[in-house]
Amino acid sequence: MAKTHSEIKIFHLYGTKDGIVSVAHITEPYGEGSEPVVSIGISLKGNALNPEWKVHIPYENIDDLIEALELAKKEFGKDYIPGENAKPLDMDETIGGD
Repeated sequence: MAKTHSEIKIFHLYGTKDGIVSVAHITEPYGEGSEPVVSIGISLKGNALNPEWKVHIPYENIDDLIEALELAKKEFGKDYIPGENAKPLDMDETIGGD
């Protein structure tokens, strides 16, 4: 199968004039036989097919990514104010992969 790129969702990147976030399904991203991934791209110029930054997430890691994003939103969201005893999350022994 040849590499394919299927857009899933494109949305405006908050705080920018023309920036977008694009989410796509990519088959064989690293050559023939490689596993499909979800590609998350950021383009400040509004170009979903040629983003300035992108990350490929294997489908097996999507639940971990969602969990991490929800934790980031909860712990460090817009209204987050660190307390006196705040410590970096990497100091928490519950953080880590399976």
